[in-house]
Amino acid sequence: MTQAELLERLPSILPAGALRSSDVVRGQAVADLERTLMRDALAALRDHPDVRLEMLSDLTAVDYLGRVPRFEVVYQLYSIARNHRLRVKVAVPEEDPVVSSVSSLWKSAIWAERETWDMFGIRFTGHPDLRRILMYPEFEGYPLRKDYPLLRRQPLVAERDPLERPWFPRP
Repeated sequence: MTQAELLERLPSILPAGALRSSDVVRGQAVADLERTLMRDALAALRDHPDVRLEMLSDLTAVDYLGRVPRFEVVYQLYSIARNHRLRVKVAVPEEDPVVSSVSSLWKSAIWAERETWDMFGIRFTGHPDLRRILMYPEFEGYPLRKDYPLLRRQPLVAERDPLERPWFPRP
């Protein structure tokens, strides 16, 4: 299936109103989804027998400072069975930076959603353990936002036990 053929099938696969736009950009199929229907749409893309996008290979965000909506959450999906890819983008407003978690669809999303929360401040509702993963818990702000001050000072924190492993799930 070509990238264009994949995009042609999307309206019949996705929930009504989920697809905002689609195009082939630099040889890759890209779909822009409605934020409120995004989780159901991604589940349909994973489960539909014609596309079977069963692998979430990446999840991240982009900060378009000065644009409305400011953020985009980007999902890179891949079908092992069909050997095709789809990039899915979801616009996220600065005033309400929240999207549904897809960690129940793909376990690989658990770490990527935590990283996106930590770096951009986008919350994922329904995530099983949304807390900082790269920055220490007392860190203030979100360092990959384009308005984050480069020379910002962070609070000093007490030295921790080196055996403490905050990246493991809490008991």
